[in-house]
Amino acid sequence: MQRMHELLRQQVNITEEDWRTFSACFEPKTYPAKTFYLQAGETENYLTFVESGVVRFYVEAANGDETTVGFAFDGWFMCVYSSFYTREPSRYYGETITETKLWRIHYDDMQRMYDRLRVVDRIGRLATEQMLLIKSERELSLLTKTAEERYLDLLSKSPQLFRYVPLKHLASYIGITPQALSRIRKRIS
Repeated sequence: MQRMHELLRQQVNITEEDWRTFSACFEPKTYPAKTFYLQAGETENYLTFVESGVVRFYVEAANGDETTVGFAFDGWFMCVYSSFYTREPSRYYGETITETKLWRIHYDDMQRMYDRLRVVDRIGRLATEQMLLIKSERELSLLTKTAEERYLDLLSKSPQLFRYVPLKHLASYIGITPQALSRIRKRIS
């Protein structure tokens, strides 16, 4: 939890007492690679901090095709917010790409912490804002940039993904086929 503590100290003014109270609500969880953290139809019950590893979020079309919509990796908070806050079943899958070590807080505990500690309200807001900005940037990129520009942006902003994530998932994330991604990579190199 040291990594999460350091991140929160950089982002908010959390006292040691508040940290002890808040961190006591978290539980560790480790998932092997290629394991579902969350499946469509399940309700997201946790706000989670990724200690190490990579998680891919995707949706599945009626024909079985998968579209990758996001990733979470070391030092990030993650959750399927649409399910977490509405308490409705998720339409997303969350699958580990590598062995992934998490610290997670249950929805009910998070609500208690919102009421008990003002700093937790700020932490929740910052985590939500982080996810909203990432999704907003991706949406704008899909609407305004070429596939090659999206690939180069991903390469510069998140190079760690290229070490762990299969190219078919990266292609899906930037909105192209794996074959189109291969052509872009060949042209650039």
